[in-house]
Amino acid sequence: MVAESFRCVGHSFFVKSLPSAALRTANCGRRRSFSVSCSNEKGNNNMGKRSLMWFRKGLRLHDNPALLRSCEGASHVYPVFVLDPWFLAPDPTAPSPGSKLVGVNRIRFLLQSLEDLDENLRKHGSRLLVLHGNPTTVIPELLMKWQINELCFEFDTEPYAQDRDADIKKLATKYGVEVFSPVSHTLFNPIDTIRKNGGQTPLTYQAFLKLTGKPPLPVTAPLQIPSPPEDLNDVHVVPVPKLEDLGYVNLDEEFSPHPGGETEALRRLDKSLVNQKWVCDFEKPKGNPTAFIEPATTVLSPYLKFGCLSCRLFHQRLLAVYSQNKKHSSPPVSLEGQLLWREFFYTAGYGTPNFDRMLGNPICKQIPWKDDDRLLAAWRDGQTGYPWIDAAMVQLRKWGWMHHLARHAVACFLTRGDMFVYWEKGRDVFDRLLIDSDWAINNGNWLWLSASAFFHQYHRIYSPVTFGKKYDPDGLYVKHFLPVLKDMPKYYIYEPWTAPLAVQKKANCIIGVDYPRPMAVLNSCRPLHCQQGMPREDGHCLFTEPFASSTVRKQYDAQEKAWC
Repeated sequence: MVAESFRCVGHSFFVKSLPSAALRTANCGRRRSFSVSCSNEKGNNNMGKRSLMWFRKGLRLHDNPALLRSCEGASHVYPVFVLDPWFLAPDPTAPSPGSKLVGVNRIRFLLQSLEDLDENLRKHGSRLLVLHGNPTTVIPELLMKWQINELCFEFDTEPYAQDRDADIKKLATKYGVEVFSPVSHTLFNPIDTIRKNGGQTPLTYQAFLKLTGKPPLPVTAPLQIPSPPEDLNDVHVVPVPKLEDLGYVNLDEEFSPHPGGETEALRRLDKSLVNQKWVCDFEKPKGNPTAFIEPATTVLSPYLKFGCLSCRLFHQRLLAVYSQNKKHSSPPVSLEGQLLWREFFYTAGYGTPNFDRMLGNPICKQIPWKDDDRLLAAWRDGQTGYPWIDAAMVQLRKWGWMHHLARHAVACFLTRGDMFVYWEKGRDVFDRLLIDSDWAINNGNWLWLSASAFFHQYHRIYSPVTFGKKYDPDGLYVKHFLPVLKDMPKYYIYEPWTAPLAVQKKANCIIGVDYPRPMAVLNSCRPLHCQQGMPREDGHCLFTEPFASSTVRKQYDAQEKAWC
């Protein structure tokens, strides 16, 4: 194809309407405008066009504006997903199965989602074309080989995706290919939200809510999808691989019980909303983080992360439930409130330079965190000696998921609560292991929970002992994920180091041998200080024993019950 002159439409008005300083704030020196639609000056006849639908997130047919657009007037639609070895290749040096960047549970969830997408495409007369390689190389080659007229993909706010997509848009323009990149991974366009705020990123939840209105309604799925031709011009496509095909062999793992895919996402959505009383009464702080057989939340987050479920459909269905009931909870604690928290962090992440780090991040407190790999490894591997913390981290490693309050507790423990380890280190562990790892939400929550941004009440912490105990006094959660403690009496399950040696022997668990002693850590803000057990204003104390005395422990527990 020959490069020709183009006319760019879409959101170029945003570039013209903001003053340069506000534009720099909105784009953060690295962001690109959210959508480019470049049409050939010599004509824009869509009849018989050849569309490339590039799936990245948005692994669904319902409410997919990019897919819908790719089908309009097309003779052929090429649905493509590119498997990037940089993200997926096994790393034998990694602390748990997976690649350097992604744990095996999330890779498995992705492959299941692709299998389901392929099945759903086939039901509509098409199929998924899977290729291996670097998307920045593969996609431009496909544009040329298949003589594509229009490239469609969902807008992505993450910095890596912004840079990647900008490069591909430039090449598409060079090749004379129209690009359509609509916002559908979020309820609102973060560029619009920042523009409404005078070019400044809203940094509080309430300020954000004042800028939002009603989100767009979900669009219908295409009834029929024009199939790609049989002749792919020597482009090598592969079936959706299994883990073994990617090099993950001989895995003796307890995989996540949450399978990927749009079909499962819609089934789980229906199941979550059928109990209207639960939906209307939902308040995030009241969830039970130790409920693991039947989690005390929707577990829709991984489906939203991969776009197997449209957030706009979820929001629409949620409001329909509210409309049928006289009373229901409200943001920020309601289910709708959780979707809006997601939007808040997406907007904050998009509009804040260096949002994913402390240095160069204008909203992040500059704190002299410890860079201690020994403490980090003990926390990551569930070897801190605190059963509640360790059980949660083992659940993360085995299942790639844990309740949001468990995430809060372990993040607080690693950072301001006990270990005082650099929050970015914990963020990286979550980013690799969580099946619902989401760049904006993960970074936003670690900034929050380390009291580095958004929230600065550093003295409000989660007890590594009493917080889990108040939800699960029998320790069933701990015993499931830490079977070494399965015979420990419930009186000692959260503090096994306090059990007499005879009890430890009977339970077949000697502390310091079969299960570690509680670690000596640098305490930055836990209220256990200098043999007194009460908060201290400067918040620093080095201690080497978990509790100085039973009296101190009781004072400590009572104080933390009031806080947590």
